[in-house]
Amino acid sequence: MRARLFVAGLLAMLSVAAGCGSPSARVMPAGATVSPPHQHTATEPPAAPLRDGERFLDLRMAAPFTPRPGRGTDEYRCFLLDPKLTSAAYLTGSQFQPQNAAIVHHAIVFRVDGGEVAQAAKADNGGQGWTCFGGTGLGGVAGLGGGGSWVAAWAPGTGESLMTAGTGYRIEAGSQLILQVHYNLLGLAGDTPADQSGLRLRLADGSADLAQLRTTLLPAPVELPCTPQESGPLCDRNAAVRDVASRFGTASGLAPEGLAYLCNGGRLPDPGPTQSCDINVRAAGTVYAVAGHMHLLGRSIKVELNPGTARAQVILDVPMYDFDNQGARELAAPVAVKPGDTYRVTCTHDASLRAQLPALQGLPPRYVVWGDGTSDEMCLGVVVWSR
Repeated sequence: MRARLFVAGLLAMLSVAAGCGSPSARVMPAGATVSPPHQHTATEPPAAPLRDGERFLDLRMAAPFTPRPGRGTDEYRCFLLDPKLTSAAYLTGSQFQPQNAAIVHHAIVFRVDGGEVAQAAKADNGGQGWTCFGGTGLGGVAGLGGGGSWVAAWAPGTGESLMTAGTGYRIEAGSQLILQVHYNLLGLAGDTPADQSGLRLRLADGSADLAQLRTTLLPAPVELPCTPQESGPLCDRNAAVRDVASRFGTASGLAPEGLAYLCNGGRLPDPGPTQSCDINVRAAGTVYAVAGHMHLLGRSIKVELNPGTARAQVILDVPMYDFDNQGARELAAPVAVKPGDTYRVTCTHDASLRAQLPALQGLPPRYVVWGDGTSDEMCLGVVVWSR
């Protein structure tokens, strides 16, 4: 029953207006490839010049925050930011500005309206924010993005994101923003530093004739056993799932089973480095860009449309995934989709990287499942589109 509840929430999350494609990443040329994964240290590039009708709005966390995870090395923290909009606007670009890139794994921006603004203000704790694994923690199914619409995001190497010309995410007057920051302290020596990151928004007037962007999220299971050279208590799958739940909460512990229901009819996929999931298109629209997200053990990710049919096409292919370069790929030409079409996301992970990457060396070997931590894994395709 709990797994079915997870799936219901997961399916709802897939249909929300979100921002992890064009709004989360600089657009890379179609077909571009990148180098093997490592921890990010790169300096983010400057913003592009404003386009006609746009303006910048700079926001920043109200106060410095020092992450102190209760267990493990990861903390998800949400902070309320007020753009003070007196009229509607379109978000046409964004640039997250991590003050302390050494501890910031990724950031997501949610729009909240109405009663959720008061709820977020109460939770904000004088600018120190609140713990929010998965989503904002303001309603919906815990850990599944409930409470607010996902309108922008950042991951290493993405720099500023620019929406395709003529498109944007609508933000109504009086709405506020929640900045969710994933802090990761893997490999950190000495005292934990504070962070007071900022956000530069690129806005256009709400009266502009823009297509309203949405994002569909395409998750697939991760079922990656220990290598033959590894052993230990967490190489047992059940122990590994319990460990995820102990670090991130019950909803995260249900994710592996929930993804099995979503992608495999309830049967756990065979353990191995490569997993995939087929997800039906639920509304007609136009796809502009596609992104992929994994963590440090990711090797490759692909998103296909209508695989195995005469209309099959690959809309994202990253054969050498680089955690430091998660930019969305803008399609050479927009692609029309309709109900009856199918997306397939496929990821390959490599457990042997655990012994090669400095950030993961010294951690106990584990059977890796979907989890919120940097030492866990994800397989997520991100499709940016409009109705």
